[in-house]
Amino acid sequence: MTDSFQKVKVYGQLPSERFGHTMTYIEKGKAILFGGKECQIQDTTNSTGIYRFAEDIFSLDILTKQWNSVKVQGTVPKPRAAHAAVCIEINQIVIYGGETGGGSLASDDLYLLDLRSADDIGEWSVVSVVGITPGRRYGHTLTYSKPFLIIFGGSTGQEPINDCWCINVEKNPFVWVKIECQSEQPMARVYHSASVCTNDVANETLIIFGGRSKDQQALNDTWALKRHRDGRWDWMRIIYKPDKEQPKGRYQHTSLFFYSMLFIIGGKTGNLNEMLTINVFDTQTQEWSKFKSIQRFKHSSWIVETNIFIYGGFGLSSPDIPTGAISLINLNNLLLPSKPLSNKLAQYALKNPRSTASCRTQNCQIITQKPYIKNQVEPSFKFSNQAIVAEEHNQSKSQNKKPMPPQIVQLKNIADLFLNKLLQPKTILNLQENTKFLFKAQDIILLCDQAEAIIKEQPILLRCNAPIKIFGDIYGQYSDLMRFFDLWGSPFLDGKDGDIEAFDYMFLGNFVDRGSHSLETICLLLALKVRYPDSIHLIRGNHEDKQINNQFGFSEECAMRLNEDPNADDSVFARVNRLFEWLPLAAIVEGKAFCVHGGIGGFLAYATQIENIKRPLEIVHEVTNYEEQIVIDILWSDPTDSDADFGIQPNLTRDPNGNSNLVKFGPDRVIQFLLVNQLNLIIRSHECVMDGFERFAGGQLLTVNSTIDECGKHKNKGAILVIKKNLEIVPKLIDPKPYNSNNWIENDESINDRSPLSPHWKNQSQRRCYK
Repeated sequence: MTDSFQKVKVYGQLPSERFGHTMTYIEKGKAILFGGKECQIQDTTNSTGIYRFAEDIFSLDILTKQWNSVKVQGTVPKPRAAHAAVCIEINQIVIYGGETGGGSLASDDLYLLDLRSADDIGEWSVVSVVGITPGRRYGHTLTYSKPFLIIFGGSTGQEPINDCWCINVEKNPFVWVKIECQSEQPMARVYHSASVCTNDVANETLIIFGGRSKDQQALNDTWALKRHRDGRWDWMRIIYKPDKEQPKGRYQHTSLFFYSMLFIIGGKTGNLNEMLTINVFDTQTQEWSKFKSIQRFKHSSWIVETNIFIYGGFGLSSPDIPTGAISLINLNNLLLPSKPLSNKLAQYALKNPRSTASCRTQNCQIITQKPYIKNQVEPSFKFSNQAIVAEEHNQSKSQNKKPMPPQIVQLKNIADLFLNKLLQPKTILNLQENTKFLFKAQDIILLCDQAEAIIKEQPILLRCNAPIKIFGDIYGQYSDLMRFFDLWGSPFLDGKDGDIEAFDYMFLGNFVDRGSHSLETICLLLALKVRYPDSIHLIRGNHEDKQINNQFGFSEECAMRLNEDPNADDSVFARVNRLFEWLPLAAIVEGKAFCVHGGIGGFLAYATQIENIKRPLEIVHEVTNYEEQIVIDILWSDPTDSDADFGIQPNLTRDPNGNSNLVKFGPDRVIQFLLVNQLNLIIRSHECVMDGFERFAGGQLLTVNSTIDECGKHKNKGAILVIKKNLEIVPKLIDPKPYNSNNWIENDESINDRSPLSPHWKNQSQRRCYK
């Protein structure tokens, strides 16, 4: 599929392929699948199927893409298709009508499914209604414009009809009332669509489009039903501009509103092989536009943020065999050919970020939506007016934490031995390569034992306080780490505590590989962790993974400098990687800044989902469930290339063949994640950026990289981020300078499997902000 259309990978208990069903979004963040027809027998010789009515009910978690079967009790409605469903109040769904087989139609009862009690458990009941009903029908629409449920059109089994009925769900007893209008009315039709516009000048107006007429014609007209303050209802036909684009007539399609834009998706005409575009009607300009589309009819669709999801129905290639696939249409990419609509979409998305609880569905129109958030949360973090570039005489000053008297270190444990040897920033700035490591293998293993014992007792999602220094990728460039400690302060220096009483330290992964001194780097960090267990925070990166560091340098370094077999179970290489499986995956600073190696991808909805991940954690690269995908997102995902690129996109740079579920996430995804989790900022590493740090999503995501002239090839600056007690963020930079910096990967092109990116500027305008 293209960037606009993607197939969604789902997990769990998968429902059968079907058509003529409904999917209805509820406040629990799930879409409920009910009814439809499924294939009982498939004849592959002529691509036809013998159908039966689906009796089961499923829920799809919108965030995790997990299907689950819903257990129900009470007065269960008869299985049906071509019915209509809609959500009323929180986690309650009503259905009406449909066909039940053998030429019979479903009863005229209004059924209620109550899902409020527990996840994936529901109770059916029949809503008690006084008086006459709209009667039996199928292919009609059921929508909600508070406080009215509205039924329009459909077929009685003999012919299409055009009557309209409503019921006020806030008045007891419930009574169906036929809507009588003095104005011109839409002609009779079946398999049309209806959607309620809840924004713009057409607020709470019901819009119907298309359908099939009595003479089997595909209609392309659009009508608006509006209720006046005095209680009168009126139909109004929307007149198309003759010199502008006009929609193609169709039926068995769906329609959805995104603010002032009405999207017409799929359907078919009298010509089965005719390809249909997505038509978009802008209620502000009264103009239609058309865009490329996937072909589907008798399907269902719903919208979440700026993504439309399509489930089930038929495609043109197999018009008799339904599909069970879910396709995603990214509206940001879809509307790119139209600058007015694309700009309008971007304004809506950024000015009014929404959670998934505000998504809408069709053929099942959402009723109760959470209010749109009109303003972004005021950030509690302040970005410094300038980044500070180190000079050789610069020294770090402790600030904001109460200083503690320095103490002379006694050699009481293995950590002190490593610190006194390795943490000498004034003298160790350019180590020779390929030399024998200073420490024996048994010393390193003992250090790992002590560090792992501490890390195992700490949570997989850390909670940290400011002031704090945050480091990005180090990649075994040990001399760079020494330069940062020399110029911007060190936690331990000359046998004494350094600025550790003034600052916590956080390292965002990728400690090993590529550089030529991974052993010094990881041993120093582990020694610091043992020495200061509550002040040194080591976050796991994508290279803290045996499958990765076995091919990017760490394995080779251990073999050469320790004279060991890395494949042996008792090797240092194996022991360090077992420790990596216990490292935390993320941290939250001051309850507001989410710190992670890679990003949030497309699956991580809540930071607290990380707390459910069990350790020791071995990274699964062939993903089979959503939890494994969340881990891949955390370690491997990147922001999109600019603030203008929205949604979730395949990460073709890291994964050109699209085989590894690697994605990029847009600024809309960042804003939504921050709002849902009540956070202000994401800080991550995982990419080499030329200025050492970079802003994304209007400054709500920061990328920091602490390698200087990464691998001796890119001449990039290195940076750390210092978060002060008042939550001011100060980038501290070091310019590259000539010195030998070889690495274990002589030819990057020789390893194509998820190779790290070259340095880049995502946004040229942001690059100029700090020099």
